[in-house]
Amino acid sequence: MKDVESMGGALPSFELGPVEVARSLIGCTLLIHGVGGRIVEAEAYDFNDEASHSFRGVTPRNKAMFGPPGTAYVYLSYGLHWCFNFVCRPVGQGAAVLVRALEPTHGVATMEIRRGTTDLKRLCAGPGCVAQALGLDRSFDGAVIRPPAIELLPPRMEVELSIGPRVGISKAVEQPWRFALKDSRFLSRRIALV
Repeated sequence: MKDVESMGGALPSFELGPVEVARSLIGCTLLIHGVGGRIVEAEAYDFNDEASHSFRGVTPRNKAMFGPPGTAYVYLSYGLHWCFNFVCRPVGQGAAVLVRALEPTHGVATMEIRRGTTDLKRLCAGPGCVAQALGLDRSFDGAVIRPPAIELLPPRMEVELSIGPRVGISKAVEQPWRFALKDSRFLSRRIALV
């Protein structure tokens, strides 16, 4: 499998599967009330994927994941960190893409206050860091991806992808469904190429 692909130019169609959406999100800019940055790392989770929250069906926690494509799925991880996902596929299929890291570009001072750090490389490096920096919480769960609350802008240039296995999971670890901007210094952790 190739370790690098060229992508770029358009916004993803959330009617597609999570792997296609994750690929096309890299390089897009995510803004929450004008604060955010370029998506540099994302992971795909599908309904037939043992590592996915949707694998065992609908629960109160994951209900938004089965909702309309182009909405947000926000959940609390380990009771500590909020995590932001884009819901994709037709309604009821339980698929989403986790945003793992951003390159901060908009509202950096606000993100530094929220995160309590001025280290630009670590500001949005990890899904919990992304949510904290953007001021996300459960109130965004099920929200429609549209301005002014949640804005997604297309890549401004062609991007190259690095592809590898997902991290922080114990099942389906072999899936190469983690996508990152090649050579980005803002990733949550180095990507192991496949």
